[in-house]
Amino acid sequence: MATVIQAYRFALDPTPAQRRTLASHCGAARVAHNWGLHLVQARLEQRRAGEDVDVPWTLPALRQEWNRVKDQVAPWWAENSKEAYSSGLDGLARALKNWTDSCNGRRKGRPVGFPRPKRKSRARDACRFTTGQIKVLNDRKHVQLPRIGVVKTHESTRRLARRLEQGTARILAATISRTADRWFVSFTVEVQRHLPVGKGKTTVVGVDVGVRHLAVLSTGTTVTNPRALERSQRKLRRLNRQLARRNTGSQRRRKTRRRLARVHARTTNLRRDTLHKLTSFLATQHGTVVVEHLNVAGMVRNRRIARAVADAGLAELRRQLGYKTIWYGSRLVVADRFYPSSKTCSACGWVKAKLALAERTFTCETCGLRLDRDLNAARNLAKIAQHVAQSGWETANARGADQKTQLAGQVAMKREPSSPVPHRTWDWDRRVRKHPAT
Repeated sequence: MATVIQAYRFALDPTPAQRRTLASHCGAARVAHNWGLHLVQARLEQRRAGEDVDVPWTLPALRQEWNRVKDQVAPWWAENSKEAYSSGLDGLARALKNWTDSCNGRRKGRPVGFPRPKRKSRARDACRFTTGQIKVLNDRKHVQLPRIGVVKTHESTRRLARRLEQGTARILAATISRTADRWFVSFTVEVQRHLPVGKGKTTVVGVDVGVRHLAVLSTGTTVTNPRALERSQRKLRRLNRQLARRNTGSQRRRKTRRRLARVHARTTNLRRDTLHKLTSFLATQHGTVVVEHLNVAGMVRNRRIARAVADAGLAELRRQLGYKTIWYGSRLVVADRFYPSSKTCSACGWVKAKLALAERTFTCETCGLRLDRDLNAARNLAKIAQHVAQSGWETANARGADQKTQLAGQVAMKREPSSPVPHRTWDWDRRVRKHPAT
């Protein structure tokens, strides 16, 4: 048994009064964040002027300053839980730390700017509770939150309730949030999970992800890209034009904004659903999963493919594989970013010098293999797992770890050309279409 931190998210079905209370808590968190940011900026200006003042940079310091002046700043503070104001100050403290670490080179990724004020119409409505009455009721249809009370859920909470009844889970915090005028609660839970050392399956699958197809597996299966954002573009354009014609502050503008938010939420749900189904299938049905280490951040800088790459969610696919392979006892191997999986022949190991993106079929000049380029890349990725095991690159317990390979094109397998695997197109609505590989 191992202890992991896991989130359980449920949709809420609050009453109109509870909706106002939920919105009030999120607004309180936003007010505390903006007040703390204004205080930090004022103290920094005083320091630049030569005054010796303390700048509250951490959550305890910000909370102490807030408790000293909250009666003057927000006389209505008692209407909401104290956790609402602590949530806003905690977000500010994290933002200040991220900015400091980014300036000092201690944070990876793009540079992080100085925190900005949160606007009611722009910021995400969210509030986090860490203390108080945070419960999942036994009827599995209601949850209890501090100061908000018992709220009905739109779906059953049995997934979390079973673990709480068995004593294998402990709730650490609860976060309420609003997406497209629908409220959600997310429980941060400390779960005791049985992490199997292995599932007894020795199958290896190479996964070549992309835009034309979401994933092409070395077994010959092609997973269709849902293209959720692309299919929603017509509705999004129409609603955005309609929103631009509405008067600011009018009821019709608010109604159009809600309709636009629902389209965006549905797009996100369609993409998330496909990624979860694919990653769960790979982690449960195969012993080893091999993926590429793609430079997604660099790919989205290209204006021609940025929207399509972002719509596919390639980075999210690898993130989900990272923890699901640990949960289900499989292994994740990540190929090097510069490994030429598409340019290498999967039969004889010959490496092609150049392969244009428009060339969808790989043709080997040595053995004469002619194969779909994505399927050829997936087969090459599957072979990497064999070299990882033979050369001793993996650690004693490599379940789910990102085992980066160092094969910069030097692997050349001398084999006889094999017959192509029948190519299947797999759509998650259970429609399977078979056709011969090219």
